[in-house]
Amino acid sequence: MASDISISTPPELGWSSRLITMQFMGTERPWLNLYGNRVRPVAPFGSASSKPFDDPALIHRCLPDELLFEVFSRMSPYSLGRAACVCRKWRYTIRNPILWRSACLKAWQLSGALTNYKIAQSMYEGSWRKMWIHRPRIRHDGLYVSRNTYIRTGVAEWKVTNPVHLVCYYRYLRFFPNDKFLYKISSQKVKEVAKIMVRASKADCVFKGDYTLSGEQIEAVLLYSGSRRTVLRMRLRIRGTTVGANNRLDMLRLVTTGVNESEISNDGDDILGVVEGWQEDETHNPDVPAISHRRGLSPFVFVPFEEVETSVLNLPVDKMDYFVPG
Repeated sequence: MASDISISTPPELGWSSRLITMQFMGTERPWLNLYGNRVRPVAPFGSASSKPFDDPALIHRCLPDELLFEVFSRMSPYSLGRAACVCRKWRYTIRNPILWRSACLKAWQLSGALTNYKIAQSMYEGSWRKMWIHRPRIRHDGLYVSRNTYIRTGVAEWKVTNPVHLVCYYRYLRFFPNDKFLYKISSQKVKEVAKIMVRASKADCVFKGDYTLSGEQIEAVLLYSGSRRTVLRMRLRIRGTTVGANNRLDMLRLVTTGVNESEISNDGDDILGVVEGWQEDETHNPDVPAISHRRGLSPFVFVPFEEVETSVLNLPVDKMDYFVPG
């Protein structure tokens, strides 16, 4: 039903409502001016283009290309990968082959510069960056950790309860570029072990051994010194959850065997050369039989040093039932 009551609006209020409407309709939207505009790509470092280009970014106006390249040359390859996601200019600069050549020669320094040059030319089309991503390599910027568990029956009390314990222990590996590695078995968490995995120490039960890399397989050998010297031999395979990650090690073989005292004069001998050519069940000390272990062979997960404090491997056992190395 229509109302017969009409309300008159004062002229002052009418003009104000029109003004508000005009202000709303005329609101500036500067982002609309960007539609249809193509952003000009930034020329890569060392470009031969003679056309001047003014980068609008403040950091690029204040930081010369030469100084930016010097900063990138002091970063690790994994940090370079993160920095390449910042902007287009950084991505082009980081693709400079000099940066990746230095990383490759450092990672495979024992192969020699000439051998690395031949491998890059024959297998990776002369691209050092492609060689870094696709060639299997051992990472030296952290620890490889293998988490293993087993069930142990407890002591029955009053013949009423029969407790069962879930025992958890870890294998730790740290590799060095000079074909040496450190090995430790412990129930301690990774954030505690990372502090002592610096050098071999009998007090901390950290042992040193030798390794060799052939393709994607690693042969690692170490000597347990004592009244009966025992050799631990491991065969590992490198893989990655993504291309170039190299963040997993599969344990293919784990053998303990005896060695003759006359074969090794001191702990500093090349133990890898001593056991070269041995069979899996071969032992040179009848008191120490050769044993091929079938348990405790969980894959190793790589933990960088900057993530040892926040790694999920530091969680207690009751919260780690979901953990899968992948």
